[in-house]
Order: sequence, then structure tokens, then C-alpha cells
Amino acid sequence: MQQTRDQVNPTVQSMRITERKVKDLMANNTKRLVEVPYTASLSLVMSTLVANNVLAVPAVAPPGQWIGAGGSMIVETDKQTGTPRKHYIGMVTMFDIVAHIAGDDHLSHDGDGTEDLQEKLSAPVSSIIGHCVEGLNLWTLSPNTSLTDCMEVFSKGVHRALIPVDSSQMQEISDSGGIEVMESSSGHRMLTQMDVIKFLKQHTTDELNYIMRRSVEDLCAVTDKVYAITERTRLIDAIRCLKASMLNAVPIINASEVGPDDHKQLLNGRSRKLIGTFSATDLRRCDLETLRFWLGKSALKFTEINQESSSTTTTTTGSSSSSRRELVTCNAETPLSEVVDKAVTRHVHRVWVVDQEGLLVGVVSLSDIIRVIRTCLLSTKW
Repeated sequence: MQQTRDQVNPTVQSMRITERKVKDLMANNTKRLVEVPYTASLSLVMSTLVANNVLAVPAVAPPGQWIGAGGSMIVETDKQTGTPRKHYIGMVTMFDIVAHIAGDDHLSHDGDGTEDLQEKLSAPVSSIIGHCVEGLNLWTLSPNTSLTDCMEVFSKGVHRALIPVDSSQMQEISDSGGIEVMESSSGHRMLTQMDVIKFLKQHTTDELNYIMRRSVEDLCAVTDKVYAITERTRLIDAIRCLKASMLNAVPIINASEVGPDDHKQLLNGRSRKLIGTFSATDLRRCDLETLRFWLGKSALKFTEINQESSSTTTTTTGSSSSSRRELVTCNAETPLSEVVDKAVTRHVHRVWVVDQEGLLVGVVSLSDIIRVIRTCLLSTKW
């Protein structure tokens, strides 16, 4: 069996978590970075996301012609000559594309987003960069950035960052806590919130054990303001709700007593029966024809049918070989370690907090988990 770097190097293995750096997280990350040119149509980008089973891809352009999202200047150079080859201008997710399709201005209130679908998908990817939360900033971190500084970025809702393969050409143009905002490298890899959570789970120390044993309520990891959609909300309206509220996921609640218009907007989800989750991640494997079929139909049914499971066979007719997806939940007294286990094993970005009757009381997201762990690591004396 091939040994990991930590197993080979006892000195690294004994390091405190607060002494770790981003390069430690990237030690075994050899996955090729999937990217698209800035001229690529949204239809091509959608196909790329589906074919590679990834949540996001960076868009690249010729150097010197663009200012990247958030003013970033991330340039990839030729390894031999150091000549700039391309410039990363922004990150694009499946949700960005679907939010563009859904729109919110020129469609009628009852439109299902399919009226001019082909025209919308022919637009270049550069035209939608920065329109949604994920694309507002393009983050890059030096391999030598400390893990705690990396966690600070991810605790604020940043889901992913580019990491240069080599840092010999790093240029710091900001004094923002050592986070690099301008760099050139011969290659990049992607680091995500989930990568950080998995690393922390795999490198448990005494300091982490102390934190992990505490409840999510005790750690103040629970966000109690939870907005939800109903069991009758259409997929197109669910997408519009996420876009308007700058959220990446919402719970689905049982609210049969509300009026017709309430199914088209977000409601206060607290103390209501949790029956499902709609997330931008649910769109991960959604090809064009599947999307066309589902936009005007129930978001709840869409999440039940199009769940990310290798054992599920999905068609546009709605047939499935799997039953309703089990909800990933905890209660306020659940230890953080159990919530982390659920997030990692189920590969979800949030765990809903419910009471004994299954009524929604809050949510613990990956951002929340990273935030409380970082706070405790920096405040605890060992």
C-alpha cells in the first residue's frame, strides 16, 4: 500500500493543526484542473461540468485582456520560459448557468425558463461571471498560507480557491493577512471547503478532539435563521429564490396551508416540518434536456429523482430505482464530530438542525464548521 506523506514523515505527522499550511492539504491532490475558455458557450460549459462531474470550472482568457472577478490577477505561465499563457478571470458553477436561464426580469411571473433556452445557452461564459455569489471573487491562496488563514477565507462563505502548483513567482500586492491576490504559476489545483473538512477529520489531534466533542449548540455553530421553499415550489422558482437571496441551498418544508404566491418565494422555515433539501449541487449532473424537462415542475420531486447516487437510474420521464433521499440532520446537542462525519460521508455542504419532532430549528454549514473550529484553535491554549 502506498504511504501518504504524513505517514512517511513523522515530523509532519506530529505537527499541530495551527502549524499546518495549505501545501499540506494539497500534498496528495493530483487531480487535473478542468477549465473552459472565456468564449465557450454556456451550453459547452454545462456539458463540461456534467462530463467531468465537477461543481465548478474556472474560465480562462488571454493574458492582459481581462480583469478577473474581484480584481484578481491570476496568470498561468509557461514552465520553461515564464511567459504568460493565460489569465483566470472567474469561477463558474452549474448554478450560475441555471440562474442565468431562470432570469428574473423579462420572464413572466409564471414562465418556466424554457421559452428562449437555446438563445440563453449560446451566450459566452464571460457574460455571466460575477453575476452570482460564487463568481463575485476569484480566490487564490499560496501553498505557504497557514491553514488558519485558509480557514478564515473559507469560514466567510468562499467555497473554493485556486492553489498554484509552484509558488516561486508569487507576488504579494496586498497586506491582507498573507493571502496572495496576484500570482503567476505553471499550473494550479483546486482546494475546496470539503477538502479542508476532510483534512481536519483525518488529522485529529488532542486540540481537535476537545473541539469535536462539544455540541454544535455549545460551539455556536448553528445558524437559526433558515429560509425555505415549500413542497409545491417549482424548480424554476426555487432557482430564482436562491439567486435573489444569494444562497446555495434551502430546506424544503411542508407548508400546505400557505397561499399560491407563497410557493414562489422563500418562507421562514423555523418550526416547520423538514421534508427535503434543494441545493445548487443538485444541478451537478443536470444536462440540457433534463433541465428543460424539470424547470416547470416540482423542485421537491426533482431532488428526489435527481439525487447524486451511483445506484440511481434517472430519466426525464421521472422514473428512479431509488427511494426518497434520506435527510441529513442533527439536533442542537449533537457533537460536532458527528456532524462532520455526516457532512463528509454524505458529501453535503450543510446539516439541518431539527428538534425531536423533526421540525426545523437551524442549519450547520461547512462555513460554520470551519469558523468554529478556527475560532477554538486560535483561542485555546495548549
